[in-house]
Amino acid sequence: MAEPQKSKARMNYLVLCLLFLALVGSALAFNICSKRQEPLLRVASGLWIGYEPLYLARSLGYYENKNIRLVEMPSASQASQALRNGMIEAACLTLDEALSLLQDGVDLRVVLVIDVSHGGDALLANPGVDNLQALRGKRVGAENAAVGAIILDAALQAGALQAKDVTIVPLTVDEHADAYLAGKVDAVVTYEPVRSQLLKAGAHVLFDSSQVPGRIVDVLVVRSEIAAAHTQALKALLKGHFRAREYLASQPQDAAKRMVPRLGENPLAQFTGLRLLDMQENRAWLTGNSPRLKSTATELADLMLRRKLLQRPVSVERLADPSFLAEGNE
Repeated sequence: MAEPQKSKARMNYLVLCLLFLALVGSALAFNICSKRQEPLLRVASGLWIGYEPLYLARSLGYYENKNIRLVEMPSASQASQALRNGMIEAACLTLDEALSLLQDGVDLRVVLVIDVSHGGDALLANPGVDNLQALRGKRVGAENAAVGAIILDAALQAGALQAKDVTIVPLTVDEHADAYLAGKVDAVVTYEPVRSQLLKAGAHVLFDSSQVPGRIVDVLVVRSEIAAAHTQALKALLKGHFRAREYLASQPQDAAKRMVPRLGENPLAQFTGLRLLDMQENRAWLTGNSPRLKSTATELADLMLRRKLLQRPVSVERLADPSFLAEGNE
């Protein structure tokens, strides 16, 4: 081959190599930028034992290098308000709180059913209030949220009482223990870990969520309009949750040590008041033409309407979203 032809061939080869490298570099840069472009997923929650696997996952490093930030709120009411105001993208709430947000025009999707309360939410009273009828004329502290209203309403009905028979003192959950211990209320509707703290201080249970089975359900919700923009983060969030549940079962003592700073002494005992739902149960709650979440939410919405906890009907047709329960989470 003549020298000019060889030179031309070499030049073409170099050009092709440079073009290939440029394409590879562009692809890598695009992938890196794509990963960076997915915005931060902020997930708010109040302090409740059922939400703790998310924080255990964080402690175990499952969310490192993931675009996830857990935002700890003093109460469920504040977590709900932050979601309503668009300050966060997702939140751990009770199902009734999610229905209240739907009523207010906040379009939500339930991407995970976390737990069902079975005694973890309770009406506690001081030793001088021996039964539900003895609540008449007493001061009852309760969070200004649907869970407090549902437990108190059911307890009053069980005691043949009406709301006017007691003095309801609005308190956020971070105020429950101090108000009770200071004698500012005679009874309080609260939940773990405050429930265990007050029982240790001498309070006793008058009524709890085991007497209204299936009514208090905790869910992870995301604003529907931004869910698609956080696909990878949501899948990673759920994967971490289920991994942490497995760790809790296999390494309970180390898990307990990691949970003490948030939950206080003996955190494992606090799980007795609820049932954490696994992956298979979540599929039953969220998938199919008639997911269990739909029927449960419909019944709860009807109850809330009758009790005037909702002012108008809400649609739950599109509430369940199983798309982030990837097979890899199992």
